[in-house]
Amino acid sequence: MRFLFIGDIVGRPGRNIVKSMLPQLKVECSPDVVIVNAENAAGGNGLTEQVANELYNDGVDFITLGNHVWDKKDILDFIDREERIVRPANYPPGTPGKGYKVFTKNNIKLSVINLQGRVYMQALECPFRTMDNILAHIANQTNIIIVDIHAEATSEKMALGYYLDGKVSAVLGTHTHIQTADDKILPKGTGYITDVGMTGPYESILGIKKENIIARFLTHMPNRFEVATGTSQLNAVILEVDNVTGKAVSIERLQKYCD
Repeated sequence: MRFLFIGDIVGRPGRNIVKSMLPQLKVECSPDVVIVNAENAAGGNGLTEQVANELYNDGVDFITLGNHVWDKKDILDFIDREERIVRPANYPPGTPGKGYKVFTKNNIKLSVINLQGRVYMQALECPFRTMDNILAHIANQTNIIIVDIHAEATSEKMALGYYLDGKVSAVLGTHTHIQTADDKILPKGTGYITDVGMTGPYESILGIKKENIIARFLTHMPNRFEVATGTSQLNAVILEVDNVTGKAVSIERLQKYCD
């Protein structure tokens, strides 16, 4: 089974390059499942139902989120009934939405799990122990398991990767918006990358207009962060997983650009 996982989509530029390039990527890469991190897809932060539906119409199968999950309040109107979205599983019990999902694609059962790190981020439940609990629940359902770890610290992502090595098919990092050059298969068969990268404006600082971010650093004054324009980039990985063992066969970074 082949997966195309697209890194953090930022605003309309990110959505537009997905719309433009996904059809060709499906031809080139032949993915069975397309997963995107879309926590910044609506106006640069958060997700709306309209934007989610736009992504589905463009060919996306599944959406993961992160620390900006609640930035658009109307997500509370649909996240509980939406079967193709997962938010970080280590939010406290009673939080709307689901942290993982087991579903069937091409007659094969698989699972997508979303976690959030704790280093320099909100103090959520432990992502390591949360994964232990989830794996105990889905152990008899599937061994094809894709984990999006939405975290700030490289060390925390790497630690989780090695902690889950051999237990899941892939641990794919998101959140920092900078693609890392460490895509690999860990010793026990788990595909790994510290950060898949960002899908959005190329001439930007993490998708935001450069002058907005520079002004914040210079003055420490609050200012509105606006999504940049111009050339866009699409960062992703293509992952191949053995259907029987659930182990990663290959993982490869992708970088595409479009005016």
